[in-house]
Amino acid sequence: MTHFRSKRLSRPRRGKVVAAVLGLVAVLSLGAIGDAQAAPSARAVPAADRWTDRPHGFASLAGGTTGGAGGKVVTVTDQAALAKYAAAEEPYVIRVEGALEMDPFGTEIPVASDKTIIGVSDTAEIVHGGFTLDPGTHNVIIRNLTIRDTAIEGNWDCKDTDYDGIRLDTAHHVWIDHIRFSRICDGQLDIRKDSEYVTVSYNRFTNNNKTFGIGWTPNVRTQITVDHNWFTGTKQRNPSADNCAYAHLYNNYLSSQLSDGDPVWTYGNWSRGKTKMVIENSFYDGVQHPYQADAAAELVQRGSILRNTTGRHDAWGAAFDPREFYAYRLDPAAAVPALVKRFSGPQKRIGGPVELRVPAAYPTVQSAVDAVPDGNDTPVTIAVAPGTYREKVYIPASKPHLALRGTGRDRSDTVIVFDTPAEYGGSTGSATVRIAANDVTARNLTFSNDFDEAAHELKGEQALAMKTTGDRIVFEDTAFLGNQDTLMTDSPKLTTLSRVYVRDSYIEGDVDFVYGRATTVIERSVIRALSRGSDTNNGYITAASTWKGNPYGFLITKSKIVSDAPAGTFHLGRPWHPGGEPDAIAQVLIRDTQLPAAVKSSPWTDMSGFSWKDARFTEYRNHGPGAGVTADRPQMSDAAARTHTVAHYLEGTDDWAPYARHH
Repeated sequence: MTHFRSKRLSRPRRGKVVAAVLGLVAVLSLGAIGDAQAAPSARAVPAADRWTDRPHGFASLAGGTTGGAGGKVVTVTDQAALAKYAAAEEPYVIRVEGALEMDPFGTEIPVASDKTIIGVSDTAEIVHGGFTLDPGTHNVIIRNLTIRDTAIEGNWDCKDTDYDGIRLDTAHHVWIDHIRFSRICDGQLDIRKDSEYVTVSYNRFTNNNKTFGIGWTPNVRTQITVDHNWFTGTKQRNPSADNCAYAHLYNNYLSSQLSDGDPVWTYGNWSRGKTKMVIENSFYDGVQHPYQADAAAELVQRGSILRNTTGRHDAWGAAFDPREFYAYRLDPAAAVPALVKRFSGPQKRIGGPVELRVPAAYPTVQSAVDAVPDGNDTPVTIAVAPGTYREKVYIPASKPHLALRGTGRDRSDTVIVFDTPAEYGGSTGSATVRIAANDVTARNLTFSNDFDEAAHELKGEQALAMKTTGDRIVFEDTAFLGNQDTLMTDSPKLTTLSRVYVRDSYIEGDVDFVYGRATTVIERSVIRALSRGSDTNNGYITAASTWKGNPYGFLITKSKIVSDAPAGTFHLGRPWHPGGEPDAIAQVLIRDTQLPAAVKSSPWTDMSGFSWKDARFTEYRNHGPGAGVTADRPQMSDAAARTHTVAHYLEGTDDWAPYARHH
């Protein structure tokens, strides 16, 4: 673990913190075989992970497609909520949970710009309806849903209905990914009226007549990437691309084509009008007219596998080179059926626990916290990239189930710091980070208040790095840097019990720097008592204010206290009675912990007229040069120690056991 020499961090210049995002998965190692033109050898280039939340292909160009990133994250379970957030002006990440049945039948929910609509796991469905993106809509991601059942029995050609699964009209920067379309009337996916910068990937198109159409305009503007989709049980438009500037189709699988004996309108891919189409490493099995082109169109096909195909196999013109626009990975054509069967359509691992990235999607930690809706009941991780974030962060009680996680290799790589003293806003107002919510975890981070008390003479020099009032708070591999009042673990009121678990962490300070009334366990950690330059009294490690009805206050166990203060100049603690509250009777147990020579031989002391002897201060089996057994050092009995363990302190009435995964 990393230990710090002091809290005096050099202040960095304000600048951007760059997050590195990695994500590649292995391709099935199957050899490519085919009876069409050989594909060029794949170059070692970055490629989209099958699970990434960032689009590839044309949707990644010209500024990219981020959907609702940077906006609030909401979970919807009914049509009204979905419609409300989808139509909102501001960005949203909309998580769809369960099956939502549209009423009236065929309802297409309008989607506004800057939205991500994503199904939770593989069970989210839009039934008897779909989505529409009207002209001007841009920056939309729709992922991981089943959209089904707007077909009407006996209306196979959909002449009397126009219920699309997803329809784009003059929209741009759209990513359609991991959707299962089934039994839609009219089009499962219609991309119309000069929509641009679109990627359609890993979708499953099933049981349909007019499946996937692109174009219907004399203009030649649309740029589209279509990859890793499975067309099965479909008849036509798989896809049909009309007057597209660029249509790049690769690694798609067409199988089990529906056929009613129609010699023309049963087909696979069609390059229509003046479209320039490139098809690479796809797999066609039992398809009539697998790929065809109009006389004015261009179609380049290479590397695909054809099995039991009939009819047109057109290929003419130069079309374009997709690699001049973006990098991509080609899977071998022989691997496509297995890959697409496994990965297309909704996936359990997509749309699960939410991760908000700072600064990639949210510029500050607080902006990511603000994106979590009140009443949140979904685990949300705020992943903070390495860097120094000079800001104050507040997690209100209305936003539980959060995890703050530094993504650097060491906790010192990611620092949240500010410099407010109690003189300006009181003790609570001084805190760099405040956590009022329940069920919050922080890992691999440093929290600091770098107010320089030596350089200022103020009445209120308390300067908290962290204050908690929530219950079930966990800190793992974290550091708390400050001087007076570094870490306060508290509760909403005296008689309310809150629990905090600190493990494998580092805490430093000088006066009352571990304090409050929450039941707090500090395990396997390093506590550094900073010297204030005195030869007699350099400070106090703890200042507990435990409610008298709570048998468990602070437990410091299996830890190491270190100090560069002179021998015999530091106290283990003193009893804090906030506002003279008589029922705040401190309880502190330090056990199985190494103590430095800086600890006084009489380590407990009075505070504000309250005697330490009336508090519940004890030690048990400590060691090191600062350890000792005297009349002024109460020792816990073996019998009592058996009921003062980590488990006893934290279990409460709900058997909370955050330590269990380590033991």
